[in-house]
Amino acid sequence: MTLVLPLHQIEPPYGSRVGGKCLALAEMERRGIPVPETLCISAEAYERYVSVTGLRERILLELSRKSFDDMRWEELWDASLRIRNIFLRTPIPGDLATVLSEALEARFRGQPVAVRSSAPGEDSDTVSFAGLHESFVNVTGIEDILERIRLVWASLWSDAALLYRRDLGLDVRNSTMAVVVQEMVIGDRSGVAFSRNPNDNSQAAIESVHGLNQGLVDGTVEPDQWIVDRATGEVVSHVSASRDQILVPEIEGVRLKPLPEEVALRPPLTSEEVKTVFDTVQRLEAVFGQPQDVEWTWGASGLVVLQSRPITTLTSEDPEDERRWYLSLRRSFDNLQSLREKIEGDLIPGMIKEANVLAAQTVDGLSDEELAAEIDRREEIYERWVDVYWDQFIPFAHGIRLFGQVYNDALHPDDPYAFMDLLAGTEMASLARNRALEKMATMIRDDAQLADALLDGLADDNPELDGAFMGQVNDFVHRFGDLSCAITGGARCDQTPDTLIKILLEMARHPPADVRRTPRDVEAMREEYLDQFEGEERAWAAELLDLARSSYQLRDDDNVYLGRIEAQVLAAVDEGRRRLKSRGVEGADAFSGEDVARALRDSDFVPDASSEEDAGDFMVRARQLVGQPAGPGVAQGPARIILSQADLKKFTHNEVLICDAVDPNMTFVVPLASAVVERRGGMLIHGAIIAREYGLPCVTGVPDATSLIRTGDLVTVDGYLGIVTLRERSEASADRSRTPQEAGSDEAGSDEAGFEEARTGGR
Repeated sequence: MTLVLPLHQIEPPYGSRVGGKCLALAEMERRGIPVPETLCISAEAYERYVSVTGLRERILLELSRKSFDDMRWEELWDASLRIRNIFLRTPIPGDLATVLSEALEARFRGQPVAVRSSAPGEDSDTVSFAGLHESFVNVTGIEDILERIRLVWASLWSDAALLYRRDLGLDVRNSTMAVVVQEMVIGDRSGVAFSRNPNDNSQAAIESVHGLNQGLVDGTVEPDQWIVDRATGEVVSHVSASRDQILVPEIEGVRLKPLPEEVALRPPLTSEEVKTVFDTVQRLEAVFGQPQDVEWTWGASGLVVLQSRPITTLTSEDPEDERRWYLSLRRSFDNLQSLREKIEGDLIPGMIKEANVLAAQTVDGLSDEELAAEIDRREEIYERWVDVYWDQFIPFAHGIRLFGQVYNDALHPDDPYAFMDLLAGTEMASLARNRALEKMATMIRDDAQLADALLDGLADDNPELDGAFMGQVNDFVHRFGDLSCAITGGARCDQTPDTLIKILLEMARHPPADVRRTPRDVEAMREEYLDQFEGEERAWAAELLDLARSSYQLRDDDNVYLGRIEAQVLAAVDEGRRRLKSRGVEGADAFSGEDVARALRDSDFVPDASSEEDAGDFMVRARQLVGQPAGPGVAQGPARIILSQADLKKFTHNEVLICDAVDPNMTFVVPLASAVVERRGGMLIHGAIIAREYGLPCVTGVPDATSLIRTGDLVTVDGYLGIVTLRERSEASADRSRTPQEAGSDEAGSDEAGFEEARTGGR
């Protein structure tokens, strides 16, 4: 098949090679409906590109690190990022580039164009990939057009597109991509229209903005909306927008600017123009035999249809269907800026205030009925903030992704995660806590008498523990908790600060762990990044970096804020458990908050007990485990499996932290670790972020990591390739996995030996 086709050469049988968008444009042109001058780059061009360059195999390798069905959304982000970077660094082969260039030059010489996806099957009767693949507007010059074609090809593997294909049961290995290259129609009004309103079959819906359509599509410009009766063509309602911004073309790309007041006072469409749009979309419904979702613009010659696709919906009766929520994660720069203002100015202060109010309310004096009501109330407050976390905080993490895409597009780095180093050093609650720990560990290193006193045990009447050190300990517990609580923000779960002291003693045996990057390193990276832009673009690039740093900070801090509220729920639940235990209620320690509240109200209530079968000790041991590379570097050390908060007390220097997921309340042991391995995946989960701050190799998304690896196993962690290699445990390393009861007899001795080594030069 020809690699480049004008619309008049496209016939219905070509659909599997040119995609629904090209096919629809060709049909509209045949019917005399105004569409832009268009060329279709067939899927054959994509197939030739990925075959000749070897990209096909590299893509499949990235998607085969673990079962595709088991990949979390964070892991899809990472896989997509790595694949996109491969495309960025792989030019179109010369012969293919020549064919495409000659066709584009002949049709669009010197003209700005729009470059859009047209993946076969993306706009069918049952599925729509609207918004999942890349599109670019106002692109000029053959080289730039070819680069955008490559990025549209890469977007076949975007995280959102991968998730959508997985949920629809589509085979990603057979995915391919055609591309639409259209004459850029500079409309002064644009919009979308639904020939049948998805919310009411008797109506049509029309939305319109002043300027280009991209502002409406990505949510940065609020549209006017008209609802039209399908039977009569009469306008049922018109909702006016604020009309304060407009998206306009620049020399390259587009720019958002204030809408002139005289234009803002009038709707984008007159009543006659609303009727023209309505008539057009009804005609398109008749042409294609089903309701249509139409994108259009109003240029100098009148209404021009940019694309038309069947109306489908992402709504599913399946409560596990997360596609609509996942699409909400993809935010524009302006949308993220607004979200940041809301989070920093309203939501975070609100969470802090809520946690402080709850902390000030004592629960021990409440009656059983009052305590049950308070547990219910606190859990309701917590769940409300959990909803905020998912609806607001998680989408804000897209600020990191957006910055990463801009950085990689500008610099084409070897390491697709290089941009994360530019975010390093951002102030985070976990790092502030670790600095406070290091300050106390330094006091122990520098004071042998203090170290001896701590090794002898913390006694209330020990005068050597008075003064500055205990002041630091008490201040730390007040700010961060005593490290014994499983919930981030819990102040004190043990009666003594033994967990905190044990961690400090272990830290004090070794030199302090420093973050990897110096301010000079970060500043050099910042200048290299900003030097890729000029004028207003440079200012925008700096704003994007600042936004990404805020997003990066919140990605770690959000659970700390949420944990402070959760800790207050736990405080009320623990009071209820204490009362139930004092009355002889068996198993009260394991009651959920809901069960505690019910038991306080009803003395006869007994929760259903569930039991799990013992899987036994036998398990096939793998020698090499594959996950997602999330922190560069290679390190080796004995494994320490963390299954509970109590396991953190056993962590020693140079061990490899192996866990389900590092939550912010666990990150105080990261400075002691030689590497981090997590079952959950993604470079934006907390463990990966903190590991990169300390320059530690990190592999995430390792299935069954905490069961296939055992404490004491010697493991090698390759953060470049995302591979964890297991070696046979030695007697010395196996000794590390003994129970506290088995090892208790020599714990104190090993503590003293460690400090003796430090004092005699072991540092």
